[in-house]
Formats: sequence, C-alpha cells, structure tokens
Amino acid sequence: MRMLTFSSLRVMLLFPIFISSLNAQVSIIGELSQDKDAKPGDIYTGSILIRNDTPESQEAKVYQTDYMFQSNGTNNYAEPGTLPRSNAKWIAFSPAFVTIPPNGTMAVNYTITVPKESDTSKLIGSYWSMMMVEGIQKGSAESSLPPKDTKAQMGIMQTIRYGIQLVTTIAKTGTKKIQFASTKIIKQNDGKRIVQIDIENIGEIAMRPEVYVELFNDQGVSLGKFSGIKYRIYPGTSVRQSIDVSSVAEGTYKALVVVDAGGDDVFGSQYTLKF
Repeated sequence: MRMLTFSSLRVMLLFPIFISSLNAQVSIIGELSQDKDAKPGDIYTGSILIRNDTPESQEAKVYQTDYMFQSNGTNNYAEPGTLPRSNAKWIAFSPAFVTIPPNGTMAVNYTITVPKESDTSKLIGSYWSMMMVEGIQKGSAESSLPPKDTKAQMGIMQTIRYGIQLVTTIAKTGTKKIQFASTKIIKQNDGKRIVQIDIENIGEIAMRPEVYVELFNDQGVSLGKFSGIKYRIYPGTSVRQSIDVSSVAEGTYKALVVVDAGGDDVFGSQYTLKF
C-alpha cells in the first residue's frame, strides 16, 4: 500500500538566485548518468562516447572524482575513492586522453568490478562516482595540438568539463527514505511565486523521484497539482525543488508536497502556504 506521512509548517516569502550555462567544443553523446543493478562480485562494462562538434581535431582528458551535492548549491568533487559511498576504486577505464577527429567521436570504455562481500564488509544500497571529460585548449601545456593563432595572446582561458555519473546499486538491498529539510515561498522580481522545497535523501538507495505540490483552498477543494523536476538524489545528498504556483490567486492554502520514488516509496508533508 502506498502511504504518506504528514507534518505541518507555516512558510512565508524570501527571494531567489539565478544561474547560467556555457557552450563547449566537445560534448557527450547520451545520458550524463549510467546506472546498473549488480550483485557483490559482479563485473560489468560500459562506455562514454565523446563527440567533437567542430571541423578541427580536438583533445580531451578523462579522469575520476567522487561527487556529493547539497540543496544550497554546494558540490564536492572529492578525490576518487574517498567518500563513504564511492565506487571509484571499482572502476578501470581507458583511454585517459583522446584526440577526436573533426566532427568525429571517440569511446572511453570502462569496467566496474563490484567487490565480493565478507563477514565484516557488506554492500548495501547505491554507490557512485564521476568520470570527468574535460576539453583541452589547443596550445596549452597539456595539448599536443598547435594553437590556431601562434601570436602571443593574453586573455581568459575557458575550460568546460562534463561529469558522467556511474552508479552501482546492490540489487535487493537498502531502503529509500527522504526528509523535507525546508519549505519556503519565494516571490521573484518578475512577480512569479515559487514554492521552494529542500529534499534530503536519508536512505541508502539513489532515487529520481517525481515531486509535486497539490494546493487546497479553505473548503478543501483541490486547485491542482504543480510538478517539479525529477532530480537525481543520492544517499546523503539533497536537492532544491522550485515549483511555480503563480497561476493561483494570492491567499492562504493547504499544500500537500509529495515525493514519489516509485512503488510503495511515496513520501508526503502538509504545509500552510500564504502568498
């Protein structure tokens, strides 16, 4: 049976933060995450396909990091194999440096060897790390290609990297559990009203849940469901959902926030929202 647990909270107005993105000369073909259910002792393989989006040869380097993130925007790209749920040391990959022909592609292949269990070492839930693909500027110390312009230049060098998340979940182990860390109403400068929800994964399994807010008026009539984004959340990490409810008139409402991680793993919290 799918069940919800409730708590109550009154939340008021704060203000938002905005972010932007950049373009690159190399890109990744396919998803930026690769997931696999496996058993202790299993060995499996995969690949990362790098594409050159230009009519000239391009270079890239490939390396590993661990990865954690929090809802306040902080990211931790720790040394590979140092975080408690890292699978970085299970991974062997090649090559670590690629030269991609004009408008061509190159594959980086990897093998993941899941450790065997012992009486003192048990694997439970999800383990993950990052494979970083970083473009190399022509003419830089790392590059074997000459720069386009051999004249001395001064300026800012832009480096863009892609992080591919490699996730191993030990089959039929672990639990899914989340915590609602905070909920706020944010009024943006353009007049939009946003329900901001920080959600923490306090379980043992990575998830990518559906999140929505359902608003009810003082007669208990539903005014609709407002959906968030299906963010990936690893154990010990948290994400921030920003859900637009601008179409609802100003007033005081009951809100049901639902995090649906599939199957019986559905979590809910009830709030009073005033905007």
